[in-house]
Amino acid sequence: MADSDFFKRKTSPSPDTPVLKQQFVLPKKIGPYQVEALLDKGGMSFLYLSTHPQTKDPITIKALFPQYLSNPEMVQRFLREAEIIALADHPNIVKLYGQGEWEGGFYIAMEFIQGISLRKYMLRNLISLKHALELVMEVSMALCHLHAHGIIHRDLKPENILVTDTGEVKVIDFGIAQMLTDHPINSQTKGRLIGTPIYMSPEQKNDPESTSYPSDIYSLGIITYELVLGKLSHGQIHLSLMPKGLQKILAKALQFEPLDRYQDIVDFMTDISIYLHSPALLKENKELDPLGDLSESLRHAQQSLVPHASPSWKNHDVGLATYKSMGTSSLYYDFFTLPNETYGIIIGEPSIKGSPGIVYSSVLRGMVRALSQLTYHPQEMASVLNGLLIEDPMKQFFSFSSLILLPLENRFRFISCNCGHVWYCHAQENFLKPIISTNRLLGVNSEERFTEVEHEWNPGDTLVFYATSGEKTEMNEPLFSKETIEKGIEENNDSNAQRQVDGILRKVKVNLSRTLDERSVVLLVIKNLG
Repeated sequence: MADSDFFKRKTSPSPDTPVLKQQFVLPKKIGPYQVEALLDKGGMSFLYLSTHPQTKDPITIKALFPQYLSNPEMVQRFLREAEIIALADHPNIVKLYGQGEWEGGFYIAMEFIQGISLRKYMLRNLISLKHALELVMEVSMALCHLHAHGIIHRDLKPENILVTDTGEVKVIDFGIAQMLTDHPINSQTKGRLIGTPIYMSPEQKNDPESTSYPSDIYSLGIITYELVLGKLSHGQIHLSLMPKGLQKILAKALQFEPLDRYQDIVDFMTDISIYLHSPALLKENKELDPLGDLSESLRHAQQSLVPHASPSWKNHDVGLATYKSMGTSSLYYDFFTLPNETYGIIIGEPSIKGSPGIVYSSVLRGMVRALSQLTYHPQEMASVLNGLLIEDPMKQFFSFSSLILLPLENRFRFISCNCGHVWYCHAQENFLKPIISTNRLLGVNSEERFTEVEHEWNPGDTLVFYATSGEKTEMNEPLFSKETIEKGIEENNDSNAQRQVDGILRKVKVNLSRTLDERSVVLLVIKNLG
């Protein structure tokens, strides 16, 4: 569709200011924000992981390279980006928290988005036609909001669209965005590419300052093509590979002349929506990509495996917080209300991950639910499950943990088979104590003997119970250190269990971001109200 040499050309921002080579030093603070780690280094700025001074939530700080402070064009573009994000207040667009100057120059404080780029999401997942178009509609809603405020993104591409851990879309990076009424920043931009060649409209390639709304629609057309195709296009577009119901829409979005394209993103959204809800989509979805349809079914099955709200138990305050990696998680958990005001929590995970793991987790769930009312002893549950799994033809190993609360006896019982950790906090002593339980995986040895731990559980006491997918057995693993849990509780000391569990998860997300960890997490705070 275009000359391949064109895609190798250098794109803007490309100021003449030389990049100075100097030793990197992580700043402690930028403005009022505490800096935790370096997230990334872009073409003109550093991205830092920081914490908000009031909410303690993780946020992203974008700081202009010091060597660009003497370049008026780069400074103006950087400050303009903050102005544009401030105008674009929308759920599908990154949120601005603040901007300003600090000792190192200029910064922008933005929402931290836990997720991955649409590019990575596309390469890692089988995406059904329906899900692909749902993602396109979310990006379209962001563009609709931008265009309604006179903003042209000019660099819409899969790298600048994030898919969050909850599956939402966020459009980011407004470094070369402009208002429709803007005049060119200076004449130096003439003859220099501004944008990303593969996703760039023909008119933007010829004159970066002459773009309008159809330019963004062209870029979205390329992204739509790639999402439905299931891979990157590398600048090669063959509409015959698309479903028949989509070919006409994309042909119009990708017209060479801007006037022949959709002039308003709303018209593009309308056509996509009509096709998305048409009988033709169901038929073409199955014909085009049966595996994508299967992936969609597994995604829904994964969501139905686990409860999404904390249980309501008499004289107990329970807070639940979860984090799901962008991969397919097979981490299973469940809650049980047993006779005599007894309560149970189960967490488990098969040794095989990904889509097959969801099937094995479903099998474990069925076994656990059948056995849950038969015993108040986790070690008995583990022994019976172990025997069943040894005999089961699927021959899978499972990590497993069970916590049984017996408030009428002022006791709790706990077992961990390479899964799940419990911290205990006494009502009076107010310090965390690890509850250690070490057992082998289920399904390994038919002669295995499992041991549980029994401990006091009095009114006013608190338990923190958590597990992560593919976790290690050490209690003080970096993701959930004693310090992380203590800080999360202390900062919400007078709050309910949900506020406390949310506080701990905020701290954990900082660790997840710092290490680029993609594990799934289930975390509970349980307070004995007596």
